[in-house]
Amino acid sequence: MPQELADLPALELSEANFIQDPYSLYARLRETQPACRVLTPNKIAVWLVTRYDDVRELLANPSLHKDMRVTGPLFERHTAGGIRRQDFGGELVTHMLNSDPPDHARLRRLVGKAFTARRIALMRPRIEAIADGLLESRRSGERVDLIESFAYPMAITVICELLGVPAEDRAEFRQWSGTLVSSVKPELAKAASGAMAEYLTRLLAAKRDDPHDDLLTALIQASDDEDKLSESELISMAYLLLVAGHETTVNLIANGTLALISQPDQLSALVADPGLLPGAIEEFLRYEGSLNLATFRYTTEPVRVGEITIPADEFVLLALASANHDPRRFPDGDRLEITRNAAGHVAFGHGIHHCLGAPLARLEGEIAFTGLLRRFPSPRLAEDWVPRWRASLFMRSLTELPVVL
Repeated sequence: MPQELADLPALELSEANFIQDPYSLYARLRETQPACRVLTPNKIAVWLVTRYDDVRELLANPSLHKDMRVTGPLFERHTAGGIRRQDFGGELVTHMLNSDPPDHARLRRLVGKAFTARRIALMRPRIEAIADGLLESRRSGERVDLIESFAYPMAITVICELLGVPAEDRAEFRQWSGTLVSSVKPELAKAASGAMAEYLTRLLAAKRDDPHDDLLTALIQASDDEDKLSESELISMAYLLLVAGHETTVNLIANGTLALISQPDQLSALVADPGLLPGAIEEFLRYEGSLNLATFRYTTEPVRVGEITIPADEFVLLALASANHDPRRFPDGDRLEITRNAAGHVAFGHGIHHCLGAPLARLEGEIAFTGLLRRFPSPRLAEDWVPRWRASLFMRSLTELPVVL
């Protein structure tokens, strides 16, 4: 690293301040330090990139790699406190989100054979039934935690039924998942990773012995010119689809509902014209998406960002939430406008790692908001409640959402 960059002090991302309100910091950094050295709450030194144009370009830049199997030396170099790469879910990293070409194209092609648009479209009636079943027992004027009573059970039921995870295993799975996406002590993440890997190994073995019409069976059977997913790839891919497939949907429903209730004019407009919902979902994703940051990338050669050159062998975090609020791309970006043209938002990423599950998330969002607002057109936040965000560097997740229906 050039001496003048090595001497720059790294900004520490305080868990209490940054996770609860990243937008104040992002607004300042976009104007003053659009590529800035920071320390994460786990004391990993990274470069944080905050402007829309830079984030979008780097999401698709082939000089930034994602293969976490080869980053051991980088973690040792850039991490204080002896944290190792394997402390962050080492058994579960060989999936397409953590791969580079040509491996990435191979993995995505094989998964795409199982996770098809037709399979997702056929799920609409079942997703509608799940949403209706969760809402029909609720009454107007009732106070509920919308995450516990609706967003989470809907999302977890959909993804578990899609993949073929038994209902009796979902509580354990939720605990492991919550640990792995949160900013927790490395030993807790490692324990959850091991438990998740052991569980998925047993589940995949059961699918081989007794195949069903579900996505995990389809992944086992997927092939391309005699190529198949290896055992470690199957385990990692099952983990990715299970965790990403419900955590992001929970956040879309909860964050979008909070945004709507917080801006009553937008809620009224959507209730008055349900035809606005497809565009509103894109605006929910832009305004308060499911992810704060994209997952780790690292530079394989120097990369220019504005006036700064990020050296090779550096970790980079791309601030999706900041890019989606950048006024250069989205004027008045700190305000929810359900009639805004939010096309081009990066809530699902961009480039080869654009989220494969985006169509499913959009479908679940459409069904969830349709059902919720049809039955309860004027929900309000519980009195004296202050939003608290879960301690996760990457996920933008509320800990609860108490509302009066």
